[in-house]
Formats: sequence, C-alpha cells, structure tokens
Amino acid sequence: PLQSRTCEQLLTSAATLRYKAYQITGNGIKHEDYEEDSYYATSNNCSETSSTDSDIDFSDLEEEEHPALFSTYDVLDDECTSPDFWGEPDQVISIEPFTADSGPQHSLGDDADTLDYFRLLFPDSLFEHMVEQTNNYALYRQRRSGRSNAHWHPTDIREMRAYVGLNILMGINQLPDYSMYWASDIFIGNAGFKKTMTARRFEKLNQNLHLCDRGSEPSKGELGYDGLYKIRPLMDMVGHTMWDAYLPNRCLTIDECAITPKGRFSQKQYMPSKPLRKGLKVWMLCDSRSGYCHRTRIYVGKPSDDLAAAALSHKVVTSLARGLEGRHHHIFMDSFFTSVPLLQHLLRQGLYACGPTNPCRRGYPEALKPRNVGKLAPGEFYQCQHGNLVATITRDVKIVSCVSTNSAPGIVGIRPGKHDGDVSDGDCGLAGLGIPRPLPLLLYQENMRGVDLCDQLRECYQVGRPCKKWWRYFLWFYVNLCIVNAYVVLRESRGGSPPAGFNGKQFTQRHFRIRLAQQLIGDYQGETEMIHLH
Repeated sequence: PLQSRTCEQLLTSAATLRYKAYQITGNGIKHEDYEEDSYYATSNNCSETSSTDSDIDFSDLEEEEHPALFSTYDVLDDECTSPDFWGEPDQVISIEPFTADSGPQHSLGDDADTLDYFRLLFPDSLFEHMVEQTNNYALYRQRRSGRSNAHWHPTDIREMRAYVGLNILMGINQLPDYSMYWASDIFIGNAGFKKTMTARRFEKLNQNLHLCDRGSEPSKGELGYDGLYKIRPLMDMVGHTMWDAYLPNRCLTIDECAITPKGRFSQKQYMPSKPLRKGLKVWMLCDSRSGYCHRTRIYVGKPSDDLAAAALSHKVVTSLARGLEGRHHHIFMDSFFTSVPLLQHLLRQGLYACGPTNPCRRGYPEALKPRNVGKLAPGEFYQCQHGNLVATITRDVKIVSCVSTNSAPGIVGIRPGKHDGDVSDGDCGLAGLGIPRPLPLLLYQENMRGVDLCDQLRECYQVGRPCKKWWRYFLWFYVNLCIVNAYVVLRESRGGSPPAGFNGKQFTQRHFRIRLAQQLIGDYQGETEMIHLH
C-alpha cells in the first residue's frame, strides 16, 4: 500500500528540497532521498533567461505525405515502447548551458521612433507590394465586369500607410460601423479621419485591397495550388522579419491561438480551452519571457487518424523550431504536441522540452498510467526515467501526466496557494500554504506563458474591420503581430525608456500604437467628406 504523509510533513520536506520520492518499479514502490545538488544538473533555472533559417512549409497538410517522418516515428515508437525502456528515477540528467546570442537584433540608434521599430517587422517593401497588388486587383475587377470604375484611382505607398494607420486607430477608438468615423455629428465623427481621406476612398481601398496576383492564382486541383496563396507573400516576408529582428531566448513556448472570422471559411476550428472558442487556428513559437512571436504556422488540414495527428504535431514543432538545433533552448508545449518520441527527437537535436501529455499515448510508461497508480493525494507524484527523459504523474487540482527532458527527477517546489479561506486548490487544507509540485510541472507553469502573453498584447487592440473574406483576418493578424513584436523590441532595446519626444510617465502599448498610427499617416491628406447620420 502507498504510504501517506500529512500536509505539514509534505510542506516541511518540500521547503528544504528534500523529500521521499515514490518510484514505481517492477518490484513495487521504492523510496529514495534526493538532494538539491541534482536540480537541473549543470544548468541554471529556466526563469533566469538571458537575453537561420526561417523558411517554413505552409503547404496544405491534408494533402501531404511524409514517409520519412512516419518511418522516424515508427523507429522512435519501437524504442520507447520496449519493456526495459523506462527505469527508476535515480539518474543524473545532463543539460548543456544556453550560450547562444539572444534578444533584439538591429542597428537603430537612440533617436529611433515607433515607425522605425515597426519597419523592422513590416518593411516598406511590403507596403509597396500591397500597393502594386491592390492596383492590379482593381484593374482585374474592372476587366471582369467589363466597365471602368469612375470612383477608383491608383493608390500609392503614402496612402496605403495612411490606410493601415487608420485601421490601427480603429482598434483603439472602436465604433460599430466604420462610416461613423466620418459622421458629421461632433460627438461621433473623428476629425483626424476626415482630414486623412474620405469615407468613399476608405471603402474603395477596402474593396480592392489585395496581397497576390489574382489573375495567376491556381484553382484547387491544379498544379501549384496553394490554399494560402492569397496571403503567401505576407507570410513569407513577415516570417523572415520576425525571425531576424529578435533572436530567441532560452525558454520558448509553442501553443495555439485563435482568429475569429465573421465570414465563411471551411477551416474554422473549435478550441474550448481558448477565450475565443471558435476561430482559425494558428500555432505560434513565442518567447516565454517577453511574448515576442518568432514564428507562426497556420492550420489548414485535419489529421485523419492518431498516427497522422502524431505526425502533424511532430511536424509543427520541428518546423517552428527549425534553425534552433544545437543551441540548447528549452521548449514548453501543451498536451497536443508532447509525446515521448517527439521529446526524444528534440533531445537528439540539442533541444530540451517539457509539457503535459496524454498518458494513453505510445511510449508513456505503463506503470504511471492512472489505472495503475490509483488515487493520489495533492502534491504526491511518481516518476520514471530514461536518461534525460523523465515521465511524471502527479495530482494538482486534477491528475496531470507530463514528460520532460530539462528537469532532474525528484526535485520538488512549492506552488503558492489561495488565500482568504479559498480552499479550492486542495482537499487537505493547503489553502494559503501551497502545494508541493514536481519540478517539471513548476517549470511548465512558469514558462508556458509566452503565447498567452503575446495574445494578451494582441487582443487588447484589434486592427482592421470585420469582413467576409477570410484572408483579411490573417492580414490584420500579422499586422497586429508585427505591432506587438515591434513594441517588445523597442521596450527591450531602450530598457523601458520611451522614445524621444514622449512626455508621459509610462510608455505603454497603447501609446506605441497611437504614435505608430500617427507616424504612418504623417501629413497625408486626401479629399474631405462627411457622412450625415440619420
């Protein structure tokens, strides 16, 4: 039978980083003492972070076949499912120190302003491309309709930058309908919008805005068909700039975010764990500390079976982490990605990883599956080990299974508990005192915040207006992402000090967006017009 300990004994032993680790072996349960010296072996804590290839394959995942990837998975599955693969957690793990360069990479001086930082992520060449394709699409529409549009004239880069600036301001000063910004009502209309361009011109730019050559777009089923053709130039350009402007720090997060379109799009996903439950799924590689997004990958296909899902998660992680091999980064991911074969593969690539997993997945030790462990008390856990690979099952609010390659077995820490009589975090009166947690879970909860932090910054102020065209949501998503990344680069490059000319006490993201929009608009001034609301 399992030996039990009181809550006070658990807290006392955890506070000194010594405890009795219950290990399940073939012969029963074994008790071992572990010292603090084994913590992280030769490396430092992930929370003490210091401050290439960016070509990602975004092709349609439904139609791809990966024979090499499936054969690799077969080999790793055969290895980790052998009866003698897992052993007792009594080995010292080896973690190489992180010494790679990291942080912002640019040559901007102290006089650089918000627009200079934004150009690092969204260069003028991308505005020029938008201008060219928007003008081409306007002509394409006129040719298809067989008549010219008297209300359209070609746009230029100054007008396109002003148009993007207005869309940024609409996310800060939100109104139900964009025509209201040009209203004659002094309490509704915006003088800056009226001075910049007319409502009709803004509407024409909305109608003709484009990123690709529609005349040469392959149809579905044709050679060269690309489901993301309409935003491919944007993804390629921004993918390079995001990777080059900021070198990844030690701890990174891979997770999903949601884009919620109002129009029709067949690949809309349901994600119950996200605040926006229905939307387009985008996987992101973000810095765990700053929230800077290094890479994205758009989900465009559904795996047909469990093996395909495993191959999909493997492909997503390896493509997002491409170029990081041998740099000894620590990657934290959710249960969709985490598996024993994937962590083995990353470890061979010189990358450490940690995350919760489904105990039913192949490779997870049979002895640690919930049906074999039984009921656990809060803070109680079991572990198995194979080299750097450590499998853990513990009870927090609920039973959690995780796999890691970046934390020594046996180390335990204290999670702060709830206060003011809230005992929802434990069943044994640990409220306000904290619950002992194994190191993999502590590291995961400390460093799995990168994508959430990026989402918080991005969701504060949306860019663009709702529409029926799905690709527009990705356009404004990437514009918004570039704004967030530029803000992070500015904040870290200047050590928190605002750019010259800012007189406020604190330079927040809101100030960054307003200043950026004003600089994008500049002195551009088109025809004036007012809309009368009835």
